[in-house]
Amino acid sequence: MDSQDKTLEFMQIAMKYLPEAKQQLDRAGVELSMEIIEPFMSLFTKVMQEAYELGVAEGRKER
Repeated sequence: MDSQDKTLEFMQIAMKYLPEAKQQLDRAGVELSMEIIEPFMSLFTKVMQEAYELGVAEGRKER
């Protein structure tokens, strides 16, 4: 699976939890908009990609 496929998969996971995140942000008084969320989604995909690569490397070590 290439990097673009993984990024799409990570975004789908993030969107799954977006309603919960929105509720928590609303309770904290933080307004959620696409302008606000975009940098966080970019950061999320970087974190998820690095975690995925770490998992792959660890899996190769265990073989």
